[in-house]
Amino acid sequence: MMDVLYTGPVPAEREGELAMGGGRSETSALSGAGGGQGMSTTQNSQRPNACCFCWCCCCSCSCLTVRNEEERRRRRRKKRISQDTKMETIPKFEACTKPSVEEIQLWTQSFDKLMRNPAGRNVFREFLRTEYSEENMLFWLACEDLKQEVNKSAIEERARSIYENYISILSPKEVSLDARVREVINRKMQDPTPHTFEDAQLQIYTLMHRDSYPRFLSSNIYKSLIHSGSRTSSES
Repeated sequence: MMDVLYTGPVPAEREGELAMGGGRSETSALSGAGGGQGMSTTQNSQRPNACCFCWCCCCSCSCLTVRNEEERRRRRRKKRISQDTKMETIPKFEACTKPSVEEIQLWTQSFDKLMRNPAGRNVFREFLRTEYSEENMLFWLACEDLKQEVNKSAIEERARSIYENYISILSPKEVSLDARVREVINRKMQDPTPHTFEDAQLQIYTLMHRDSYPRFLSSNIYKSLIHSGSRTSSES
């Protein structure tokens, strides 16, 4: 079977560390077999930079490739966001208490504050559902759960499940990752640990931060929460 090459951008924060490189096949990752590297080497030698449209060896990849792919998918499947969203209407994916108006307003200060708050993650995840990119949050949460696991057999089982659900090119919930990160995952899958998907988790976190978070803050979902919270406070 011919290897499938996936090329894409590297987040700016890890650009130096995660240089672009050729990926290995999923079969190699799960079985430990190393076939197909010769084909990748040949293709890379013919195309100095598969992510760019020019043949100049000095041109570099940008973060726009992954983000543009997300944008195209969102435009194809975009649906209307509710005009009257309240905290009670947000599904409780994670157990949490109802946030105060002050907490909701804190989510505008940084993406990190939003992601550290269970209620914030629930609201943001609901927003991602409207953009058909919920798999990014699901993958990030699955990685967080994996980090808490200590049993080796459970680690291997969870790692394989994450790979099949979010990394495999055959999965409908595949997340957008660059070739270098996929290569790292394929290598680590031969002996999974709680940190097997650490690089991929960072890349998806960065994607959500740069791409989805700004739209979330200007969305009807977030504005309605602020409005309903402020109204409740004034009435009490």
